[in-house]
Amino acid sequence: MDKTLKIKRSRNASLDKRRARAGYFFVAPFVLGIILIYLPILIDSLWISFHEEVPAIGPDGVPGFDLQFRGIEYYKYAFTESPDFVTKLIAGLQQLIFEVPAIIIFSLFIAVVLNQKMLGRAAFRAIFFVPVIISTGLMESINGNFNDVMSGSMGEGIQDGSNAQAGGGIIDVLMIENLFKSMAIGGEMVGYVVNLVNNIYNIINYSGVQMLIFLAGLQSISDSIYEACRIDGATGWETFWKVTFPMISPMILVNAVYTVIDSFTRSSNVTMSYIAGTAISRSHQSAMYWIYFGVVVLIIAAVAGIVSSFIFYQRRD
Repeated sequence: MDKTLKIKRSRNASLDKRRARAGYFFVAPFVLGIILIYLPILIDSLWISFHEEVPAIGPDGVPGFDLQFRGIEYYKYAFTESPDFVTKLIAGLQQLIFEVPAIIIFSLFIAVVLNQKMLGRAAFRAIFFVPVIISTGLMESINGNFNDVMSGSMGEGIQDGSNAQAGGGIIDVLMIENLFKSMAIGGEMVGYVVNLVNNIYNIINYSGVQMLIFLAGLQSISDSIYEACRIDGATGWETFWKVTFPMISPMILVNAVYTVIDSFTRSSNVTMSYIAGTAISRSHQSAMYWIYFGVVVLIIAAVAGIVSSFIFYQRRD
């Protein structure tokens, strides 16, 4: 009996080693790219943030610049002489608090729906992933120009202020207040729901990758577990919270970290736009970017710590 158990454990260990080698093989190009391409750029950026670029003439007579050490002068300048930097940073954090829960919940809901057996399931999955392709590269600029043209044409038809307020979003605060009047819901919640509905287009655009990750997690759950739940008489609601949600909780952590990074590095982020458009020099810009990077790392660590508290990891032995 002990010998059979040892053989089984050795087979499981060898299988885990093969899977680990396959994982290392797939991530190797990304690791090499970071080490050979991105890491030197990051080091140069950090170095420049502590120095001032002074114009100088090289030995061959070609104009260039020298670096003079300034310490944390540009970091202090970002907080003291650039007051809008802190304001934009706080605005970016507020946008993050709004977007991340909405994107995670929406992508999980769509993934659960698309994981059901139905006609045209593959087509629906492709439709929900199309915005991810449209929002990248050349397609993003084309889509942005198209939205500007449509906004301009719609704006020409607005005659007064009341029409402008009605056309600025899908719903307004009064509609939500009337809906929640008898539910004793505070004004902050009303404003959150209004922003959520009026930004549903962006939420759908930013949920494609998260939806695929959730789908992969849902498809990894054995059907025998759901069959056992049905035999025991569990409802769909109970099955979701007792089986589905715990089993895909690791994917929630992955999607939460990914969504935070995607939100902070998006070109439409208010902090990124401010740094790119108002920096007085490369040193000043690098200092603000590194401050921003530090805030991002702290937020990711906080999110990972909070989400990790309720993650369930399935034991394979």
